[in-house]
Amino acid sequence: MRDTDKGLVDRRAALKGGALMAGAALLAPVAVPPARASIGRRSISAPKDVGRLAKVDVTEQRVTGMIAGLRPYRPAGFVVRAETLGDKMVVHNYGHGGCGVTLSWGTADLAVRLAQESEHRRAAVIGAGAVGLATARLLQDRGFEVTVYAAALPPHTTSNVAAAIFGVTAIADESAVTPGFREQLAHAARYSHTAFQTYIGGDHNVRWIEFFLLGDQPVELPWDFAVTPELYKLRHYAPGETSFASPHVASFASMFIETHVYLRRLMADVEARGSRVVVRNLRSLEDVAALPEPLVVNCAGLGARDLFGDTDMVPVKGQLTKILPQPEVDYVYLDPARDLYMFPRSDGIVLGGSHEEDVWSTEPDKARAAEVMAGHQAIAAGLTER
Repeated sequence: MRDTDKGLVDRRAALKGGALMAGAALLAPVAVPPARASIGRRSISAPKDVGRLAKVDVTEQRVTGMIAGLRPYRPAGFVVRAETLGDKMVVHNYGHGGCGVTLSWGTADLAVRLAQESEHRRAAVIGAGAVGLATARLLQDRGFEVTVYAAALPPHTTSNVAAAIFGVTAIADESAVTPGFREQLAHAARYSHTAFQTYIGGDHNVRWIEFFLLGDQPVELPWDFAVTPELYKLRHYAPGETSFASPHVASFASMFIETHVYLRRLMADVEARGSRVVVRNLRSLEDVAALPEPLVVNCAGLGARDLFGDTDMVPVKGQLTKILPQPEVDYVYLDPARDLYMFPRSDGIVLGGSHEEDVWSTEPDKARAAEVMAGHQAIAAGLTER
């Protein structure tokens, strides 16, 4: 929520103490993330018959709804650091752009390492999206008593709107990031990649899936993928080898996190381990200072802009159209040049996308939705069996 109280004290002055930058990012990723065993059926992504991919039925009659969300984007990348607020320690963990779900476990690890440097073991986590809930779980696993405070709970969080395929996208402006941030990003991506694998085959709706990249030019890893190239092992296909009409196609095995199930289950995990989840909209630093916990982990996403005065963060509006599910469609595609992507969730196929910087409205744009539908119809029309 945007804070419009003009009578607050200067926020930057109120945040005293040094910025303890996350030196934990320089450490090697921990191999065993959350304490959970993967059981049951295991979904495996493999190079399928790429010439016989099921065609998405993109028709207006199959549309079930449109939704828009705001990505918390910072040109310099996400923030993981510690500061003091009066007698409290505040650890920040926000600003994940278009990959909050992807990086949730990794930046949670960085934030919790900073929390462990304090003497406090009672923590408040602000936010109940993917980042906040992952942070709460890791705090629990490392011996903290945790209370989660959130203005909204799943399914009404920004994370619920995310398409949530594992991949570091729209995270930062490459020209604005530092070598230190790249190290943080690499740690977070590797840690999260390992963490999400522990949920595959269980009841959180995380599974392997083949992710196809389409283009008119040869497909290469973007800079933010290239920070951890071992996580995105591209398979390149010769022209005409796949069902896609695009002259250049590559794919890699990725993980698909169905947020409409995953977030509810993750919140249940937090509560099952004894933590309270409190619905409360914290509007000011005074509200934060009044919390009873001596340690606060700020996972407020875009709300951190006004709550903690970070005007470097801006919203990037993303819009999705949902159509009826097709169980036979079991792959993802992205055409980055046209900003078109398709994700087959169990509750419906998600069609995107859009990136509108500094737009605060969450009202879907019908004109943009029509452009997205036309783009996906063109991709579907070109999909043939080879």
